[in-house]
Amino acid sequence: MLAKLKAMFQGSLGESADSGQLDALSENLITATLMVEVMNSDHRLDAREEQEFIAILVKTLGLDEEAADELRVLAHEKAEESTSLYEFTAQVNTQFSVDAKLSLIKNMWRIAFADGEVDRYEDGVIRRVSELIYVSHSDFIRMKIAARDGV
Repeated sequence: MLAKLKAMFQGSLGESADSGQLDALSENLITATLMVEVMNSDHRLDAREEQEFIAILVKTLGLDEEAADELRVLAHEKAEESTSLYEFTAQVNTQFSVDAKLSLIKNMWRIAFADGEVDRYEDGVIRRVSELIYVSHSDFIRMKIAARDGV
């Protein structure tokens, strides 16, 4: 799966791959990478954030533990290689539905709240992503409250 994810992200998967599967894989990779950006933003990787990250991958994205761990590794690599949020948010705008965008923002907030303290840099990353993917401020706040309250 890791090889498929890497190849898909680089745009080099063969023609025989199912397009629906590719869309799901790319959405999962984009989602995971943006959550890693939140985790990395305060320059402190907390074990609680990492645990919440895996829980989101399993529960929200419907992955098994092995696939979630592979996606975690790849998302950390992509976050390290990235130069801006735009390379991911541009794809969010073309591939994600409104509900998927809101879910992404909510999951990013879940990562930020995982260690019990939302750092201003975490808030800033989520705010920038929200603006770049055209999520309204009221939805941004609504997702923040939902994540904080565990809804």
